[in-house]
Parts: sequence; structure tokens; C-alpha cells
Amino acid sequence: MTEALTVTYLGGPTALLELAGVRLLTDPTFDPPGEYPIGARKLVKTGSPGLDPEEVGLVDAVLLSHDQHPDNLDREGRTWLARQPLALSTAAARERLGDPVRALAPWETTEVARPDGGTLTVTAVPAQHGPDGSEPLTGPVLGFVLSGEGLPTVYVSGDNSSLDVVRSIAGRFPSVDVAVLFAGAAQTPVVPGAHLTLSSQDAAAAAELLGAGTVVPVHFEQWAHFTEGRDTLAPAFDKRGLGERLRLLPPGGRTVIQP
Repeated sequence: MTEALTVTYLGGPTALLELAGVRLLTDPTFDPPGEYPIGARKLVKTGSPGLDPEEVGLVDAVLLSHDQHPDNLDREGRTWLARQPLALSTAAARERLGDPVRALAPWETTEVARPDGGTLTVTAVPAQHGPDGSEPLTGPVLGFVLSGEGLPTVYVSGDNSSLDVVRSIAGRFPSVDVAVLFAGAAQTPVVPGAHLTLSSQDAAAAAELLGAGTVVPVHFEQWAHFTEGRDTLAPAFDKRGLGERLRLLPPGGRTVIQP
């Protein structure tokens, strides 16, 4: 029988994933609501995390899609990250943050030990944080795929807005059980009028491309630069006949997903 995945959604891009005894946290954000500068601009946080750093404690690895934006790694998140044994992220994040960050290139893999003596394989996968050509403005980003013997295959998109990227991942991982999709159709003045993350419609399309049995959206609320949210996700999935696959989780709630 395939192991269950337990997801605790904290809000924003942050979720605690527990799989075969391995604990992983995506994009640590623990700061309270307020204004957070990014260069000459600012991002506005509107909600509080579902758990505080002490409640999360130590994890086996952090899946850090990127470090350059405060809605993906904030001040308290950085303090918490420094206490962790391992974080997987981009080469740019490794250069800026140092330990415990380990740089991975797209399609590179690493293994995390499981308490049962097996291993959890983490594959870094591409992500595109905006339309074609936007990387010099938004910076490099990674997604991740989790896999292993007796485990569900779990895709964590990171801040990706490209369905072409999703197609490339589906081509390498034809059986995705759970997709953790960063949604919200984020928009900021850095790329005017463009989505920097998946829209609700594109999240549903991504789920279809991946053949994902369960989809857990994250990063679609608690920040003012999201243009879509909880109220647009269900209709978009229903329109494609995928409503039963969608799991909209409450912040702070612990949910067991049995593929």
C-alpha cells in the first residue's frame, strides 16, 4: 500500500509535508501581517501563519523555491531556516544564504533518509516565475518532485506560471499522485499585467496535464498581490470536471491524503 501524505497548510506558500516519517517544509514564511519591502517596492501581507516556528520545530529538509522575495522567505523564516539541517534551493539562494542551503540544478536529484531505512528522492524541477523572458526581473526559481519506493509521487510547483514547464515535468513524471500548486495569479509592477504564478484556470489545466489525483493549492491568499483566490479555484476545477481532486485546506489544519 502506498504511504499517505500528511499536509499541514500554514498559509501563503508554506506547508508542512510529512511522508514516510520525513518532514519537509515549503517556503518558510512566519512574519505577521504588514508591509514588506522588496527593492523600491513593497508587498503587503494580510494574514497570519497557521503555525508559528516553534510549533513547526525541526524538519528533515526545507524545500525553498527561491529566497529573493519576502512572500517566499521572510524575516522569521530566515531565522528559522538557519536552525534547520538542510534546505534545498537554487544556486543563487546558496550563494546568498550559505548553510544549510544545498544548491540543486533543474532535474538534479538528492536523497533524504527515511526512518524505515529507505530513502526519499527529491528532484529539483524547473519553474518560471512569470511570462517568457521574465527571469532577469523575477530571478531563478525551482520546483520539486518527491518520490520513492512505496511513496506517492508529489509535485511542489514553487512560483511557476508556465504550463509549458508543467508539460516538461509531466513528461518526466507521468504518474503524479499529489500536486501542491502555487496559485493566486500573482501580479506586481515588476512585470505589469502578467501572472507571476498560476491562475486558477491554469492550476486546473496543470492538474489535468499532470494527471494528479489530488491537488493542494497554496500561495493564493494572505498577500495583497494575489488577484485570484479561494473563491476562484473551485469553479475553475469544476469547469474541467476535476472538482473532486481539489483539496482546499484551512490554515493550520492537518490533513491526511491517501493516494
